[in-house]
Amino acid sequence: MAQEGIISQSEIIASRFSPIVVEPAFVVFSSKMPVKLVTSDEVAFDVDLEIARQSVMIRDILDDVGPEVAEDDEPIPLQYVNAAIFKKVLQWCTYHKDDVPQQDDDENKERRTDDISSWDQEFLRVDQGTLFELILAANYLDIKGLLDTCCKSVANMIKGKTPEEIRKTFNIKSDFTPQEEEQVRKENEWCEEK
Repeated sequence: MAQEGIISQSEIIASRFSPIVVEPAFVVFSSKMPVKLVTSDEVAFDVDLEIARQSVMIRDILDDVGPEVAEDDEPIPLQYVNAAIFKKVLQWCTYHKDDVPQQDDDENKERRTDDISSWDQEFLRVDQGTLFELILAANYLDIKGLLDTCCKSVANMIKGKTPEEIRKTFNIKSDFTPQEEEQVRKENEWCEEK
């Protein structure tokens, strides 16, 4: 029971959410207690601790509050991720749960866009809106591998295209007049491949 005038974490969480729909996460085979997470659209997930800890944000929360949060019935709110996107995130994390953590010794690795696995390419065969929501979710949840893979996919969509083709791909209207576009082209001629 919280002291008068002091609101407990459970009261804050309870006041922010209406009744929660519980939906099982992808793979929960561990004997460890699952972590309860709730998305922005109030769908709850019981997620295996090993899968949940791939998110640096969730790992930090669990490290800060200790193991008792996994035992409580209070879910950790994921305020910027909806259930549909979180299911995709869980699918990616489940597939990649045994991956060796990336080494920072290869400076150019993050610049390469040709190293997306065939599974990841198939996983990212989604509409642009979903891809961009996955990028936002991976950034919010701090899942570097997923964020890098999604961004490489977007980079591949841009690679080798003219500004006009890029605008068409992403449905972007040009805010330059034809004269301004020509001036920019002239100023940047030096960087064009010949």
